Amino acid sequence: MTMIYPRILVLGGSGFIGSHLVARLAAQGRKLLVPTRRYMNARHLLPLPTVDIVLADLFDDAALARLVRGQDAVINLIGVLHGDRGTPYGKTFRKLHVDLPERIARACVAQGVTRLIHMSALGADSHGASMYQRSKGDGEAAVRRVFDAWPDGALTVFRPSVVFGPDDRFLNTFASLARCFPVLPVAGSSSRLQPIYVGDVTEAMANALDDHRTYGKTYPIAGPQAYTLRELIEKAAAWSGHPRRVLPLPMGLGKLQAAGMEMLPGEPLISRDNLDSLQRDNVLETPLAPELGVHPASLEALAPDYLGRKEHTRFDLFRMRHGRR
Repeated sequence: MTMIYPRILVLGGSGFIGSHLVARLAAQGRKLLVPTRRYMNARHLLPLPTVDIVLADLFDDAALARLVRGQDAVINLIGVLHGDRGTPYGKTFRKLHVDLPERIARACVAQGVTRLIHMSALGADSHGASMYQRSKGDGEAAVRRVFDAWPDGALTVFRPSVVFGPDDRFLNTFASLARCFPVLPVAGSSSRLQPIYVGDVTEAMANALDDHRTYGKTYPIAGPQAYTLRELIEKAAAWSGHPRRVLPLPMGLGKLQAAGMEMLPGEPLISRDNLDSLQRDNVLETPLAPELGVHPASLEALAPDYLGRKEHTRFDLFRMRHGRR
């Protein structure tokens, strides 16, 4: 396929999904600009010859305009799992999931950058059960309003399910917990999830970038199989070499547990809002769109290898809570 968008601004490019996507796009020979608040957070991208890392404040309109100017496309991957509480969501979710995507979309219009890929989440819903889901739904709506009013705009929205891979904070968290505790008490253990490999997420985005068939579309994406949360925890524990029993907790007791975790320093391992998200299954309702060109890998084909190679300790839990590797 012809490369239509050789120069790309990748927001959130130093994160888990972003790092994989930047590496994939750089291998295609694209020129990538990756802004970061802290240079050290993006140092692992330095060996990539077509990647420029810049210090920038995305919440400064002038700085955002400078980043967008001269690009052929913008990819927004910025998102968080935890935020302060509020109605319909707290300030953190509003700032990162709603206000920032709208500002990015408006910057694209102002600078004439017609191509925007925005990463949302499977289950995004302005009327969803959790603040996370509601903020993701409102963020999508805000971006669409801007691009729907722009005849030249080419927007594609991705809604991935929970993403796994060697550096994930999903299966690795469960593996670390299994190393530390003989029994794992979990609320929402019967909720169903359909994890997708990070390489498949980035392949779908890279394939969609230059494909006009994806313009204006929203794509839910997930792996080939759904599991209960309990099954995923048990698999992660067993594959890490520390099989553990999952003790299902009533949701009320689980929220008390999560409230306690929220009071600890750093990011909580699980929050009350995470449990609210588990009230609805996080699975695909339709097959993956064929134009994405992705045949998702199974969890069993990849996760046992990287979970089995890592020795998880109590220090891993500390690093995860504080966003460290």
